[in-house]
Amino acid sequence: MKSHREGRHAFCVHEGIVRRKNMNKYIAEFIGTMILVFFGTGTAVVTGGFTGGLGLGYLGVVAIALAFGLTIVAGAYAIGHVSGCHVNPAVSIGVWLSGRMSAKDFAGYVVAQVIGAFAGTGLLSVVVNGSETLSGFGADGYGTLSAVGLSMGGAFVVETFLTFVFVLVILGVTASEKTSALAGLVIGATLTMVHLIGIPLTGTSVNPARALAPAVFTGGEALTQVWLFIVAPLVGGAIAAVFHRAWFSVKED
Repeated sequence: MKSHREGRHAFCVHEGIVRRKNMNKYIAEFIGTMILVFFGTGTAVVTGGFTGGLGLGYLGVVAIALAFGLTIVAGAYAIGHVSGCHVNPAVSIGVWLSGRMSAKDFAGYVVAQVIGAFAGTGLLSVVVNGSETLSGFGADGYGTLSAVGLSMGGAFVVETFLTFVFVLVILGVTASEKTSALAGLVIGATLTMVHLIGIPLTGTSVNPARALAPAVFTGGEALTQVWLFIVAPLVGGAIAAVFHRAWFSVKED
């Protein structure tokens, strides 16, 4: 009887530890996504992106790209050891389809990321509403909402391809212990790279959570277009997982 009780107690303790670790991962994804959205889209609001804001022109694009990239670098070293610092459903779907996480964790990550994105945009709204000059929430868009008037089809291709590149790099650099130590810097640099071309085209989503929250706060046409900036990144992340698993996966020596 005592052995049975001890066994049950050990099982309960183990389950409690597992639940706590899972919750820690979800909290980390929530915080990481909140910070990413606040700093990334916040920089877009302050600089005005391609035009407007402080009138920085393409320097505004560079500033936004660096804000997203540097936030990922900071997040990788702050919460990477807890959750891997996905802070992006497109990254999580790539990791899941490559066989590195469970379906349960994938669902938990996505929920945490979406909530975190809304928290980040909500915090940004406090800043915007308290300013006499700032406006908008950094929503993505095509057509009239694109700085270059990119079509819906063009936007879908751009978002799919940019996300494919981003997630493929993540899966590659984290596949081996030989390169994982540099993962934060490489991933941050890659996110900066895709933003440099993507901002004038679509605003650059490559992240469904980052796209959804600003679109909801903005409303109107941005909200009617947000489906593309959710679907295309998920497609790009899924394709990256297929490519990586089929041809680019490596085994440790």
